[in-house]
Amino acid sequence: MKDTIVKIISIDPLTPDVIRVVTQKPHDLVFLPGQATDISLPGSEESLEMRPFTFTSLPAEHLLEFTIKTYPEHNGFTKKLLGLKAGDELILHGVFGALKYTGEGVFIAGGAGVTPFISIFRHLKSIEEVGSNRLIYANKTRADIILEKEFRTILGTNFINILSEEKVPGYANGQITENFISTNNGGKNRKYYICGPPGMMDAVQQQLSKLGVTEDCITAEKIFGSAVVL
Repeated sequence: MKDTIVKIISIDPLTPDVIRVVTQKPHDLVFLPGQATDISLPGSEESLEMRPFTFTSLPAEHLLEFTIKTYPEHNGFTKKLLGLKAGDELILHGVFGALKYTGEGVFIAGGAGVTPFISIFRHLKSIEEVGSNRLIYANKTRADIILEKEFRTILGTNFINILSEEKVPGYANGQITENFISTNNGGKNRKYYICGPPGMMDAVQQQLSKLGVTEDCITAEKIFGSAVVL
């Protein structure tokens, strides 16, 4: 796909700092669940500033959806997004991403790191192959959980939340530790899909190593702010 301008159809809040952006879909756009695209804003200065965001819509859908964590306190790209409205335009720059589904396993996400998993789980639900996949999802507070109701519908008790800054009945509290992973991995899943901030990613990979999980069983991508980084 060449660089393509698309119009925004809608922008809606999902959490206090996460928005859902729906846009037109270029006719020649092809992507796999979990992949991303670079996005920039039209204009002489903004067009030079690109940020990668994951597609959270399904490949067969006629519109595109992006689920984006914003930082209104920073004078950066996502603050500019918050100033946009339906009818405004974005520029899409190709498709990339190595985080693709290769079989049942344990998905571990921190904050905005859950975005590559949204399309993957929606796709698995659409083809009735959710199976015994699990999602361990770390956030600061319950209000930060992205698409909690949808994940519960898809995964049921295999949707496991842990909150670092809030104690809520029915939710684990603290950090993702070696013991937490061992307790919640289902006892049989050997594939691990990880996406989150760099520090969280490094810690989880060290914990998996201690549990005897080899590198060939781990698929990982990092999130810097709200952007996917290979």
